[in-house]
Amino acid sequence: MVVLSVNEEQVELSTPEVATREQVVYERPRALTDVYTHYCPGCTHGIAHRLVAEVIDELGVREDTILVASVGCSVFAYNYFDVDACEAAHGRAPAMATGVKRVHPDKIVFTYQGDGDLASIGMGEIIHAAARGEKITTIFINNAVYGMTGGQMAPTSLPGQVTASSPFGRDLRQCGAPIRVAELLSNLDGTVYSVRRSLHDARHVIQAKKAIRTAFEAQMKGLGFSIVELLSTCPTNWGMTPADSLDWVRDHMLPTYPLGDYKGARELGPPRL
Repeated sequence: MVVLSVNEEQVELSTPEVATREQVVYERPRALTDVYTHYCPGCTHGIAHRLVAEVIDELGVREDTILVASVGCSVFAYNYFDVDACEAAHGRAPAMATGVKRVHPDKIVFTYQGDGDLASIGMGEIIHAAARGEKITTIFINNAVYGMTGGQMAPTSLPGQVTASSPFGRDLRQCGAPIRVAELLSNLDGTVYSVRRSLHDARHVIQAKKAIRTAFEAQMKGLGFSIVELLSTCPTNWGMTPADSLDWVRDHMLPTYPLGDYKGARELGPPRL
């Protein structure tokens, strides 16, 4: 019942029952800590964090999950996920995750790595972890630059892309072509799930979450190595507004890095899009 005052007279109005109900439709996942992150405005690391945390909660594995954090913009990821975690040396997260998983085969072990960490200094580590079929999961953030150190050219930088270390654009004659990690790792026998998704709009964020869940399920089934590559923004180092950076992913990154499932074990069922 609601009482209103109209011309100094009290008027009683009945309110529908539905108006008094409180329904929570969006809240912080339990697998995320209640802290502010250090990420720049417009960076989609935060979206990736939330998707991973939601999947961990939905699978009911928060108490059994171990994160291996990498070096780069996500170096403080262990402060943001409410799970057991450890920090690896630059590029060595897959090696550390291998040891953790072999000692604790009943745990869910995942690495969270950027393109400088995984595709440059850590390329040997990720290839051999995948080749061995280590039963771990990797979340790979591809924003086409070294983010933490100032926006230098990365193995994933686009042809002609201007960065702090390629002021005239990436020259394919001198630096070669970008490395497509999802396709590369899909060719290894130990990889059971290798896909690429994007975080540039709501529809693709939903698709990314489904892929992350499938990657974790591959590990829970004991099938082998799984990886989800996520195209992400870096508005600070790209010199763009957050809105423009989302458009840049769509217009420039997607043609170079086509989205799709490059490998999926039969046990995981059809692609979830």
